[in-house]
Amino acid sequence: MYAVIKTGGKQYRVVTGEKLKIEQIPADVGAEITFDQVLMVGEGETVAIGTPFIASASVKVTVLSQGRHDKIRIFKFRRRKHSQKHQGHRQNYTEIRVDAIANGAALDPSA
Repeated sequence: MYAVIKTGGKQYRVVTGEKLKIEQIPADVGAEITFDQVLMVGEGETVAIGTPFIASASVKVTVLSQGRHDKIRIFKFRRRKHSQKHQGHRQNYTEIRVDAIANGAALDPSA
């Protein structure tokens, strides 16, 4: 079973047991979080798509760590103008592990 969740302005396809790095969320390491903004739930050939979210679906995750990605170096150069600009950026992230995907009655064919 898989799900597509929305967090931090991005969408992620998640599977139970998967580890991934998402945009930073304010949570302690070891905390359990529930995402209720589930856009889609699928299992095999059966797929449930929300409008925009599936009300009965949720995804439970555990926060593994908080950290920062590698530095991205930005260099802007204007030729013949003697102009250079150096800049850098490190994006914060939260590493999570997907524990469970609860679809509620979203994939029930009799509903």
